[in-house]
Formats: sequence, structure tokens, C-alpha cells
Amino acid sequence: MGRSRRTLPEELLLLALDPTTGTTAQPQSLDLGLAGAQLVELALAGRIAPDGDRIAVVVPRPTGDPTLDCALELLRRRGAPVRAVNWIGGPRLGLRQTYLSYLERCGMVHAVAGQMCGVLPTTRYQATDNEISREIRARLDSAIRTGVPPDPRTAALAALAHAVGLGKHLYPGNEGRSSRSRLRDLIRHDPMGGLVAHAVMDVQNGVAAQPRRNPAPAGGRQAATAGGRGGPEPARGVPAQPSHGSMARAVAH
Repeated sequence: MGRSRRTLPEELLLLALDPTTGTTAQPQSLDLGLAGAQLVELALAGRIAPDGDRIAVVVPRPTGDPTLDCALELLRRRGAPVRAVNWIGGPRLGLRQTYLSYLERCGMVHAVAGQMCGVLPTTRYQATDNEISREIRARLDSAIRTGVPPDPRTAALAALAHAVGLGKHLYPGNEGRSSRSRLRDLIRHDPMGGLVAHAVMDVQNGVAAQPRRNPAPAGGRQAATAGGRGGPEPARGVPAQPSHGSMARAVAH
């Protein structure tokens, strides 16, 4: 996988990053969304595939992206397909700082040190080039406005943005209600994105223990399709995942 194109976790994080405050919207659920975005990115790279409500490794070859390859290796070690909801609800936190540190090393954001309540050290992140964030946002806006089926990457990004609750951040207030509804409806255009988005929402709603009732058709794998559902609830805490990069700074929420 070349690095000329931004990955879905990076795009989701840039969408959530407030250009004014330097903080990320929906920080708790965003960690879950980033774990889900990794699954979609690995699927787009042909490394994993949906198997009912589970995720199966089909090509264990590394992608060249250290964070994605860490997730791929963990999936491979499971030895059998794992339920998406269990994977996302497992020890996956810490990804937000991992990706912020990566974006900083790439020069896409810069860290701004500060203090909370005049005592606690914090770090905020400002985008160095807002044009990148505008381009990502424009893809979502276009899909919402035109009604033309988006490409799988944009559809998955929309599904994840809805699942973590970014709709009210991107399209606030009563005037954004119809856009938030259309953002949710874009889930149906990417089966893998829909499967992962529903898994993210299930974890937040505390229903990870129950398997999704969505039987596979006879004779093959079946990707879960999306339907409308209410806005996600705040995420519950999950243990932290160690990262491959520096995680020395704390992010101000």
C-alpha cells in the first residue's frame, strides 16, 4: 500500500479535528471509529473480508503501514474470523494519539502545548494545511448534496463519521438535520463500512455481547448491510492499545 493516499483512520481524524480549538470532537467514540476505520482500510487493501458479522484475514501480507499491519497481525493471530463488534470493543484505545503523532511527523498537523486550569499540561493539534480537511469534507458534502452513490472509501468514511457522532459536529443545529440524516443513509453504499459502523454503534450502546442476527446466504460470505438507526450514545471506556509511535503527549479534549 503506497502512502500517497491518506488512510481512512487519518481522514476520520482530520474530519474530527476542530481547526479553531485544536481538539477532537467525540474523543471517546472516535477511538472506536479509528479501530473500525482500520478494518475498512484493510478490507480495501484486500487483506481482510467480512464473513457474516465476522472479519476474516484473507491475505496476511503486510501493507507497509505500521499501524495497519499491527492490526492485521493481531487479527491473523486470532486464527479464526473474529466478530467485528468484539474486535472494536476490545483493547483498541490509544489510536487517536497514535494517528495524531503520525500526522505530526508527516507535517499535516503541529502540536501546540498548553495547560488545563493553568496546571495540567495539554497538547492541542492544529492542521498545517486546512485544504486537506476541506477536500475530505467536500467529498462528504458532494455525496450528501448530489445523491450520487459515492465511491466505497467515501461511503465508509460517511458511515464511520455517523457512527462516532460526527454528524452534529459537521452539520450542526436544526439546519443540519437533513444533512445528518443523509450522512447516515450513505452507510448503505458500502457493506464493509456498514458492518463496521454498526459494530461501533453496538459497542457504544453496550450490546457487544449479543451476536447480530443477520444470517449469511447459502454458499458464501455475506457483508452486513446498513439500515437507519438513531444517533450513537457516548462510548464506554476500553483498555488502551499500545501504539507503534510516540504517545508521550496528552490530547486535550
